[in-house]
Amino acid sequence: MRIAVNTQHLLYKKLEGIGWFAHETLSRITRNHPEHEFLFIFDRPWHKSFIYSENIVPVSTRIPSRHPFLWYWHYENDIPKILNIYKPDLFFSPDGWMSLKTDIPTVDVIHDINFMHRPKDFPWLYLQYYRKFFPKYAQKARRIITVSEYSKADIIFTFGISPGKIDVAYNGCNQRFTSVSKEVKASIQKKFASGCPYFIYVGSLNPRKNIIGMLDAFEKFKKQTQGSHKLLLVGQPMWSASDIKSKLASMDYRGDVVFTNRLTTEVLQLVMASAEALLLVSFLEGFGIPVVEAMYCDIPVICSNVTSLPEIAGDAALTVNPADTSAIAKAMEIIALNNLQRKLLVENGRVQREKFSWDNTAEAVWNSILKASSE
Repeated sequence: MRIAVNTQHLLYKKLEGIGWFAHETLSRITRNHPEHEFLFIFDRPWHKSFIYSENIVPVSTRIPSRHPFLWYWHYENDIPKILNIYKPDLFFSPDGWMSLKTDIPTVDVIHDINFMHRPKDFPWLYLQYYRKFFPKYAQKARRIITVSEYSKADIIFTFGISPGKIDVAYNGCNQRFTSVSKEVKASIQKKFASGCPYFIYVGSLNPRKNIIGMLDAFEKFKKQTQGSHKLLLVGQPMWSASDIKSKLASMDYRGDVVFTNRLTTEVLQLVMASAEALLLVSFLEGFGIPVVEAMYCDIPVICSNVTSLPEIAGDAALTVNPADTSAIAKAMEIIALNNLQRKLLVENGRVQREKFSWDNTAEAVWNSILKASSE
């Protein structure tokens, strides 16, 4: 079987959530199935590290697709031309985008549809593209993969898709994420938090992630406890950070908020494993990979009690209403002051994390591809 693959998110040293999903699954699938040929379609010159095995044929389109107009050109013009030349048996897209101008059976991974629920989080043109094309993609795809039962139910209800057409493949976790010694923890705290314990957030600084609510809760926590804790925000601004700047300006404890920008995986593992707890109080998550990373690092989790997060965290987290900043602050206080509670959450995390591995993800994705090829 010849399988064409959309690999636009395989960007060297710039992998993010969807890019990691593509990298971890494709590296395993291509190596595990040398009897099949994989056509990797990049939108720019590719890096050799993404050519995982000899059964991969890389090709590139002429123009990088990094804007809604270019997305349209890429998927409705360049991709169909390549598919017509190579004539694959199936097209696999790990990031949701696909072509409407091809009759080749397609397996599409739609991670979440947050643009349907939180339109104000997106620039106008991006929002119009997502809302116009992703419902069409969902209807046209032979099979859909998504990353949680929450996202599956959301796609079924919002787009009117048959449940039997959708498979769930949980995300995994980079094997680098493990616990660290007390000595390493002390060294990392000194480097990133002036030697103080800290809560950590990992992700884009996006309104959907409830950064403002997190900052408000941290301010309340500091006033209630008068402790030395800091808050580390690991990620880059998305769209606009003006609201975050305004919130910081009004905070008494803004000096205890540390922005690290993006960190390499090697550094992030150390910073995550040295934290007091992960804080992920988003309004909407299709999965929430940092929750699993925290469990593998043996630190407790505070997360939202909505969308996919209770499903992923299980009983390894304190779950809170993301709109209730007092509840978030109270959860932070429990983590900071109750050592027994912290230990219980870590122990529960060691059990819950066994559900999530990239080997399992790759196997689930491959099974979905096989279903599509035989339907």
